[in-house]
Amino acid sequence: MTRVVALGGGHGLAATLSALRRITPEITAIVTVADDGGSSGRLRAELGVMPPGDLRMALAALCSDDVWGRSWADAVQYRFPGEGEVGGHSLGNLMLSALWDVNGDVVAGLDRMGALLKIIGRVLPMSAEPLTIQAEVAHEGTVRTVVGQVAVATTRGRVLSIELTPTNPPATEAALAAISEAEWIILGPGSWYSSVLPHLLVPAQLDALLTSQAKRALVMNLDAGQNSGVPHGEPGEAIGLTAVEHLELLSAHAPELHFDVVIVDPQS
Repeated sequence: MTRVVALGGGHGLAATLSALRRITPEITAIVTVADDGGSSGRLRAELGVMPPGDLRMALAALCSDDVWGRSWADAVQYRFPGEGEVGGHSLGNLMLSALWDVNGDVVAGLDRMGALLKIIGRVLPMSAEPLTIQAEVAHEGTVRTVVGQVAVATTRGRVLSIELTPTNPPATEAALAAISEAEWIILGPGSWYSSVLPHLLVPAQLDALLTSQAKRALVMNLDAGQNSGVPHGEPGEAIGLTAVEHLELLSAHAPELHFDVVIVDPQS
């Protein structure tokens, strides 16, 4: 079976994984870990854990189509209603936080969750610690610094550059091993600055991508000018950018990284 590594975060990565699990069982999802909004942001602030939301979505996307898989996919995606202490939390986020506490290790907790759900493949974090995205944004003649994944994803103006805090974050060893053994590497789709480009800002991971013998595919968003990380019509990081400009931004962050295949909407 073809060994595939898919990098990204949020709904974009989940869409890729949902398709891949019907093609090959040899899937490794490498997920961004900079989310600071919603349930993930609350758990990150209160418990000091890795933001679980994007990891949970990847796990759900890799659940099989049988009764067990669909039942668990629905369960981990369930979000508690109300404004109490559990209101707004996803069940899967709470489960991951508990498993991380029990195991004392993020990868071990994800593997146990994957075994429970009987997922097709494996889910790993991009970095061994939670990260923060910081962007320089030009808007109405001024340049300002925007900090945090949610703020960057919904900011007005044009993002000029991004960086991660801490600088030069550590990669996940299991993720580096998966990249080195992959036959195909897929990047995107997703929020360009908050889910895609951060993967190129972890030095060891970028080195692994550059030296891998795998074929590389880049999947662009269906509508390049609409940020897939925010509801339609709201301000967002990618508003007004063409597909070509997205490619130029990627090249600016990783000029030596080349792709064998680019999947793009011809209308974007």
